[in-house]
Amino acid sequence: MNASSRLALPYLLPQQALKHLTHNEALRRLDVLVQTRVVSATTVQEPVSAAEGDLYILPAGRAGPRWSAMEEGALALFENGAFVEVEPVEGQIVHVGDRGGLVVRHEGHWSAAPLTRGLGRLGINADASDGNRLTVAADAELLTYDARTPGSGDARKVINKAATSRTASVVFQTGFSGRAEFGLVGSDDLALRVSADGAAFRDALRVEAATGHVALGGGGTPVCALDVAGTLRLRAFAKADLPPAGTGAGQIAFVSDDAGGAVVAFSDGVLWRRLTDRAPVV
Repeated sequence: MNASSRLALPYLLPQQALKHLTHNEALRRLDVLVQTRVVSATTVQEPVSAAEGDLYILPAGRAGPRWSAMEEGALALFENGAFVEVEPVEGQIVHVGDRGGLVVRHEGHWSAAPLTRGLGRLGINADASDGNRLTVAADAELLTYDARTPGSGDARKVINKAATSRTASVVFQTGFSGRAEFGLVGSDDLALRVSADGAAFRDALRVEAATGHVALGGGGTPVCALDVAGTLRLRAFAKADLPPAGTGAGQIAFVSDDAGGAVVAFSDGVLWRRLTDRAPVV
């Protein structure tokens, strides 16, 4: 056996002449394959000039005096004024300089996917746990549309639950004690719940999935477009501050200084009128 089985490092053999050449070749391969960094994995045209030791992953469509004869996915090392081909090793991890990321040699191809596939936990500036397998400690997190691939320009956060009776929600906490929650909580209706102690929650708003009707104040199943479980307070307006009636019929306001006293009024699309007798607010 003249070379190692994994990295193909040449062995020194008994009675071998010029053993220093064999030894130097082994060091050269180690220098390329250990803690590998390449200049690029997407450069197609063989550089006219390169620095000693520059290394490239050869992409499809590669071209040039030496690159065109080399295998796709091979490593091209610039050494002694010319490029030589170095065969990559399965499982080899490489830092790609022009993209600032890592790729791995997996099943004969270079890919970033095996580095992130199947992670049991991920902690960013924090320790992840079995209960919180993804943990991020930061002042802010950003999810944005894909401008690199590129994507569609959309950005969606998807939270999927197993069944209607399960929960898919976002919880807001103070000191790791829940204070508000919105999402699909035990049903397919959209709910917003609040809590003063992190234990007992009460519905503030519920949107029925079947109808789109909205229940406010914990009113249960809404029977109309807006079902309020309790009194409804309207903002008080002085007559002079009422919005123009022409902006839309059906508006309701509480008028604090009508001639006959405070009154609830509605817009008919032209005038504000008292609910009591339909007379114009004056």
